This record gives sequence, C-alpha cells and structure tokens, in this order.
Amino acid sequence: MNQTYDVIVIGAGSVGVPAAWSMAKSGLKVLVIDKLASQGQGSNKSAIGGIRATHSDPVKIRLGLRSLEIASTWQVTYGQDIEWSTGGYSFVAYTPREEKILKELLVIQHEQGLSIDWHDASDLLEIIPPLRHDGLIGGTFSPQDGHCSPLLFGHVLYQQANIAGAVFHFNESVTDIETRGGEVRAVVTDKGRYETPVVINAAGAWAAEIGTFVGHDHPVRPDSHEGGISEPVAPFLKPMVVDIAPAPGSANYYFFQLRTGQVVFCITPSPSIWGFDRDETSAFLPMVAKRMVRLMPRLANLRVRRTWRGLYPMTPDGSPIVGWSNELKGYLMAVGLCGQGFMLGPGLGELLARMVEDQLTPEDEEILDILSPTRVFEGQEALK
Repeated sequence: MNQTYDVIVIGAGSVGVPAAWSMAKSGLKVLVIDKLASQGQGSNKSAIGGIRATHSDPVKIRLGLRSLEIASTWQVTYGQDIEWSTGGYSFVAYTPREEKILKELLVIQHEQGLSIDWHDASDLLEIIPPLRHDGLIGGTFSPQDGHCSPLLFGHVLYQQANIAGAVFHFNESVTDIETRGGEVRAVVTDKGRYETPVVINAAGAWAAEIGTFVGHDHPVRPDSHEGGISEPVAPFLKPMVVDIAPAPGSANYYFFQLRTGQVVFCITPSPSIWGFDRDETSAFLPMVAKRMVRLMPRLANLRVRRTWRGLYPMTPDGSPIVGWSNELKGYLMAVGLCGQGFMLGPGLGELLARMVEDQLTPEDEEILDILSPTRVFEGQEALK
C-alpha cells in the first residue's frame, strides 16, 4: 500500500532538517529521505559551527540574520544547550587590498541593518589582543555573529522536527522521482514508493544526481575543504577571525575558539579541489598552521587533535539555488549552499515552508528572485 505525504524532502542535512521542522510545525505531513545512517552525515558533519550574517550578498545577510536569531535563542526557547556563543566575527586587514574590500562592503552591510563597523588597528587589538601587531591596518567586527556545536544543533533540530511530526527514513536511497502530466507524483526508493505532490531537493553535494531523475541539470558540484580542531585550552579568543588575504594554495582561512576550549580552523583552497574525495591530505595542516601562527603567534604551541575534509556544494556564482522548477510542477530546489548550509539552513528552512504553503512575503519574493534557478550566473560573492 502506497504512503502519501504532503512534502518529501531528499536530504537530512543542514537544509533538509530545518525545512522539515518548519513544515511539520505548520501541520504538513513531511517525509525526509536520506541514504546515510542518520541526520547530518553528509556534508553537515564537517561544518565548524560558525553562524554569521556578515556577508556581501543581501540575500545571505537576510537569511543569516534569521538563522542567528534562531540559534542564539535556542536554549531559552527550547531548553536545549547547543553551546552557543555570541563571540562575533572579525575580518582582518594587513594590506590595503583587504582594507579596501572590507570598507566597501560596509555600505551594503549597513544598508541591510547589520551591526558591523571598521576598527583601526589599536581598536581591533582591544577586541582581539592576540593578533599580530606589526602590519595590522584594522578590520571589521560584527558582534552579533557567533558559533555553536554543529553536531548538537543538528541533533536538536532533528529532535524538534520529530516532535512536530516529521518522518525520517535513513539508509534509504532515492532511485526515481515519478512524474505525470508535468507534475511530481511520487518518490521511489530502494525500499518503497511514496506519493507526494511536492519534492524538495536538499541533497547538498549530491543535488545534481537527484536532479537527473527529473531531467534537470543542476550547476552544483562539490569542492573539497579541510578543517581541524585543537586540544582544549583556557579561553583567550571570542570572535571568529577571518583572513581573506590570498596565499599560495589558499584563498582565505578562519578560526575561532569553541566554548569548550578547542580551536577550530578551516582553509579555502585555491585553486578549488573538485570532486567527492573526503580523505584528509598531508598539505592542509602545514599550510593552515603557517598562516594561523603568523597571524596569531601564541597559537604556535597549540596541539592539533584531528583534521577532516568536507564538501562544499558550489554554484557558478557562489550563491544558493532556491526555487520551483518551471518545467515540473511540485519540484522545489534548495541546492548549492556553497559550504554555508549550516549558517543559512534555519532561515532557509522557514522560507521553504512558506513557499510550500504559498505564504510568501514581499521580502521572500525579493530573495527568491535573486536565488532563482533561471538567473544568469555571473560574479562571485566577496565573502563566500
């Protein structure tokens, strides 16, 4: 006997889980299907936990602000500790290039209501004393940004989605999406067939594979990024520190200290490393360590516990693809989060729920116009 759902979400990660939670709270009958053993086992478990609204793209700023609101108030609202810390984000500048970029971005960031300002070197060193003094021009600081445990936050979102009535099927692979008369009809897996009028593709790095079931060629491909974590040490660093200066082998890097004392860090490789390879490399740690210690010398004696590698589902312009298919009624894309699914997912999940319920606001319409699957892909977000 076939089972019927109002919505089927493919992918139980940083987009699929909050989307299921938001839709289930609204009374929709939701099924989430994931080929892995539990929620967040794809790219989500590789996230380092930062959540910021400090972007250069107005859409990401708006979604980020809502995600920040959800995460920062989670313990008060639901009584669940996600190790949230409102430590802020700081983008530092040691050359005129970075100074120019960061100061120019303040215009759009202020227009979007962000609490962020430029601080000259002496003021920035009061916020982040361990920074290297020589050569520091200054940097931006956004105090409302923060971080939490991605594992804890993903788990409590999953718990709340279950409480709201969402159904999750793990260890189950989608093998087809049935259509008829230009409309979605059902999702077929290796374990069953489920009827539905709406399918949300939230498959992260595997979104293009899901798109082939309905004849869509999604311009999303995975880019490998590596991260690491240190031993816990006494608190000394509150903000996430981001250095956007390019260097051989890397475009930028960033790090922060968890509430539990460990320092977490990541680097953006240049050129990009395309593909699904998630094996750690021998090049990552020496590269990122050299840059981090030069920026903050006191990190030199910090011992690293482990490193890992995750996938950024990238689009040609570095922004997500969100919208209904023009060719197939009921097929909704929420793909290509470009490594920012963890920080944008809660806000995006609510937007997806409003899309399915046909309750979009004028601001939603503006966001969807910018993220449209049919847009012209050009340019790159400056703070991707």
